[in-house]
Amino acid sequence: MPMLKRLPSPVFLWYSVIIFGVSGSVIRVLSDIGAQNLVDDRNPISFCNILFAGNACAVVILYIIHSKVWTRNNLSKLQLNEWLALVTVSLLANCLAPSLLFIAIETTMVTSVVLISQLEPPLLLFLAFLFLKESIKPLSFIGSIICLIGVVLIIFMQSHTQGLGIGKGELFAALSALIYALSTIIARQWLAAVPLGIFTVFRSAVGTVVFFIVANYLFGPEHFADILSPFLWKWMLIYGALIIVSGQLAWDFGIQSSSSVDISISTSFAPVAGVVGAFLILGETPEMSHYIGGGVLVIGISIGLISVFINRKAEIKKQQEIKASDTPMLIDAEGKAGFKGV
Repeated sequence: MPMLKRLPSPVFLWYSVIIFGVSGSVIRVLSDIGAQNLVDDRNPISFCNILFAGNACAVVILYIIHSKVWTRNNLSKLQLNEWLALVTVSLLANCLAPSLLFIAIETTMVTSVVLISQLEPPLLLFLAFLFLKESIKPLSFIGSIICLIGVVLIIFMQSHTQGLGIGKGELFAALSALIYALSTIIARQWLAAVPLGIFTVFRSAVGTVVFFIVANYLFGPEHFADILSPFLWKWMLIYGALIIVSGQLAWDFGIQSSSSVDISISTSFAPVAGVVGAFLILGETPEMSHYIGGGVLVIGISIGLISVFINRKAEIKKQQEIKASDTPMLIDAEGKAGFKGV
């Protein structure tokens, strides 16, 4: 830890963004590994098993890391509205949204999912304006509109066997981004006073349990017939520790000591990391829709970065005002990194 603390904060941000960027490709690879090692004609590393087992591993590791804040005193301080918000965020961000995202990864190109997931930051900006009455700077507004146009272009230009159209994978990826943004708004509104350790562990634990119950109801108990497979858990321990835990901890550690400019620059690289990861890991070659829509996305993100640089002094002042509490800073930037593996 002393050696890690000597590293510049942006190093942790860039590490987490790269890890989150390639997570979709890693999920696809794990599913392919399971398909090559069938158990009674079943894939032991199905997407449902990955979501449940990966999050279960992450919950255990995150609880060990944050166990000091899980005291009776801290829990007794939580109000009823905070408990309700915690449950709501858990259901949205760690159950519904990742389920839709995993379906999207299963049914369309990871490159498409990565780029369409960039809907989350501009949606978060608009939702904060609507529900939290936060002001939107002109350049940020223009950049967000351009980003939305880029994502719409990708969705409608995505090639299909019957020509143009909206595929299920693209639609689910967009819905997942919307749900992630909504969960962040709820967290920022009602969970600013909740300790980060309680927020992180509770959200992951409840989302995991509810997903398991719902999936059993919808698909039957046989859907998780291989959930105790050693082959599955071997890979999930690696996935949970490397992708979910190390990525999230690096993000949390880096964001506490980084400026808003550092955060914006690093997170703007997320779609690039995802597309490059899909190319290197899966061999996916971007299609024309990705080049056109992705190019528009880059323009929108660049305009947003210009806005951040112009308003740097105001952003630094805002960061100093909220530095007294780590949780608001972390939640405030939660929607900037896109898909986080869970």
